[in-house]
Amino acid sequence: MHAVCSDLEGVWVPEVWINVSLKTGIDDLKYTTRDIKDYDELMQHRIKILKQHGLKLKDIQNVISTIKPLEGALEMVSWLKKATRFIVVSDTFVEFASPLMQQLDWPTLFCHSLVVDNEGNITGYTLRQKDSKRSVIQALRSLNYQVIAFGDSYNDISMLLEADDAILFNPPQNVVDDYPQFTVMNDYNKLKEYLISKFKSG
Repeated sequence: MHAVCSDLEGVWVPEVWINVSLKTGIDDLKYTTRDIKDYDELMQHRIKILKQHGLKLKDIQNVISTIKPLEGALEMVSWLKKATRFIVVSDTFVEFASPLMQQLDWPTLFCHSLVVDNEGNITGYTLRQKDSKRSVIQALRSLNYQVIAFGDSYNDISMLLEADDAILFNPPQNVVDDYPQFTVMNDYNKLKEYLISKFKSG
């Protein structure tokens, strides 16, 4: 039996922090896990910039409320939910995710949580668990699932390396260059065809 795990941003929805950067005009918020490999370094940078500019959680949530899924994402997610066991494994946060999950018809999501003070300032974050993406794959494999995983960024690599089959989906060229061993896809139809062939092969 198969299970499928995927990233969220860059795969099903646009990158949240790029949209925040565009909406606020703050160039320093444009960096994502496509650019910076160390997740804690990236988050500490974001928290520092938010503090410098006085941006609060609600400001980020206001931007997220305007984000729509990528074209074809809802149809693909709906098919996956019917065809297999499907989990979105993301480094986003519970406080960000609901508007995005609602538009994708609520697939199962594993993610982290933010630390927010009484004034609504983001002061830190709490990981669901260390190396959480890889841990999800390990847990599913311990239940005797053949796991197929796909994502687009550096923070997906440990998940992809742990999976039985792995795909870089819509990745930037720098990630492709650094990890040439992975199959690269940029189209939901091709991804669906690939997954169907894997399901049939057992």
